[in-house]
Amino acid sequence: MTFRSKVDNFFMLFMVIVGLIIGAVTLLPLYFAGGDLPTVLTLISTFLFTIGLILWCTFNVKYVFYEDFLFVQGGPFRSRIPYNKIIKIAPTTEILTGYRILTSRDAIEIFYKFSLLGSVKISPEDQIGFIAELKKRCPNIYKKGFQ
Repeated sequence: MTFRSKVDNFFMLFMVIVGLIIGAVTLLPLYFAGGDLPTVLTLISTFLFTIGLILWCTFNVKYVFYEDFLFVQGGPFRSRIPYNKIIKIAPTTEILTGYRILTSRDAIEIFYKFSLLGSVKISPEDQIGFIAELKKRCPNIYKKGFQ
């Protein structure tokens, strides 16, 4: 079963601002100082590559339930979380810290054993369905802050 990530307006505004800043840093020097063809091509290529990578990481976010593990993917970043390692889940609004593969402030933090950072923050579009599916596969998890 696959769940897509929820995208909220705050995140979209944040990504637009990031894109404008990257555009200003890479393209404004061309406007003010000009440049020869190799310089122009290098800066435009850098801009397009950076924006492409950000868009890939942002809009290719999904959470897939496999038989033995939860697969969390956001662009090139991927995690396989075995169900027997999941300890608890909790709601969170702290989206700017920690290991996160999400696009919304309305998020869930999954705590699991033997991870580098101890948890991953995700934002499934259908949180109730996601939690129900996770509970089926991990009946012993602690649901802090959920009904």
